[in-house]
Formats: sequence, structure tokens, C-alpha cells
Amino acid sequence: MNKVYATADDALAGCVKDGMTIMSGGFGLCGIPETLIEALRASGARDLTVISNNAGIDGVGLGVLLETGQIRKMISSYVGENKTFANLYLSGKLELEFNPQGTLAERIRAGGAGIPAFFTRTGVGTIVAEGKEIRDFNNEAYLMETGLVADVALVHAWKGDTEGNLVYRKTARNFNPVMASAGRLTIAEVEHLVQPGEIDPDHIVTPGIYVHRLVHAPDAEKRVEQRTTRKRDAA
Repeated sequence: MNKVYATADDALAGCVKDGMTIMSGGFGLCGIPETLIEALRASGARDLTVISNNAGIDGVGLGVLLETGQIRKMISSYVGENKTFANLYLSGKLELEFNPQGTLAERIRAGGAGIPAFFTRTGVGTIVAEGKEIRDFNNEAYLMETGLVADVALVHAWKGDTEGNLVYRKTARNFNPVMASAGRLTIAEVEHLVQPGEIDPDHIVTPGIYVHRLVHAPDAEKRVEQRTTRKRDAA
């Protein structure tokens, strides 16, 4: 089975349609599958539900899909860096299922592990708990959260082999591994594509069994979300 596709457009061909649920890895602009997101924009698919920690920033990452109106609903943790995201939500043009960040990560991990639901104290007594089951454990209230699974998961990895085994680099790992396991179809873009056997098995984070399609993205841009500097000390 050849998992490697020549382009991101080819990798998405035949598996993206209106109304789908998409997971998209990354945290801010770190570790986002930008090449695949651009291909998703070009596909024209609409009415999408997107599961992602946030939506990048205006004009970058998932922000481009907000600008084209392709996203109907976001399941996210953080919206503060994207003005388009905030404006669409406040104007009622975008649905938002808001999650504490740890809860979002665990919902995705649970979905990938086949766990339909779990209980957590996070969110009890807040608007996050509205409409959800509360159960008592050891005289403490816990909130039931459900696992998340996507039709397609889009992830970014630093290195991968042609069998789909993936290695991530430092904080760019973030949500990518759990999303790779929680997609019914997982598509990965990798900066360095190598042959099987060239990755130390102990270094593999996502086994190839979770990855269905690959695209080589050697020129992935390393963007800085907020560049802060300080004045040089006087000589």
C-alpha cells in the first residue's frame, strides 16, 4: 500500500466532502498542518466542523478557512489570537463548543483509544457543564465529557517514513499524536520523508498503522505567532 501522495491536493482527493468533521493539529502556529489546510481550502468543502486547539491567526492556518466561510463549527479551547474567529462567533455566524484545554486533549485521546466518555472535575460549576451529566465520586462532583473522533485528521510531523511512522519535534508535537489516533482517516504532512528503517523505533511517536496518507512538505514555514524582543544592553 503506497501511502505517499505527490501533493496535498492529491492526498485529500476523494476523502473530503461537505459537512465532515476535521481534526487539525497544532498549537497557535506551532505544528500546524499548513500545507494540508491550504489544500482543504482549495477543495471548497464547506459546512465543516473543525476540532483544533485554536484557529491559528487571521490569514494563517485555519484562519483561511474562517475567512472563506468553510467552517460551520469549531470545537476549541482558545480563540484569543484570531479576530475573525471572535467576530464570527460574536455575530452568530460560527458555532463554538468551548473546552478547557486539558479536557479537549483528553477528549481527543479518549476518542482515539475507543473510550466513549470520562469524568473530570474541570468545568464543574461553570458554563462548560451546562447540559452535561454530573456524577458524584467520593463526595466530589465530576462532569462527564465525551470522546472525540473525526472523519479526517490532519497532522504535521517533523519526520516520517513511507510507512507512516511519525516523529515530532519538541513543542510542535502538541495535539498531533492524539489526533493522529482519533481520525478515521489520518493524513500527515512531514518535513523530512525517509525510507522504512531509517527512524530508530524508539523514536517513533505515532506508529504507521494510524496513518493512511502522507505528503512531503519540505519547505514548511516556521512562523512566529508573537515576536517579542528587548532592547540590547548598552555596550
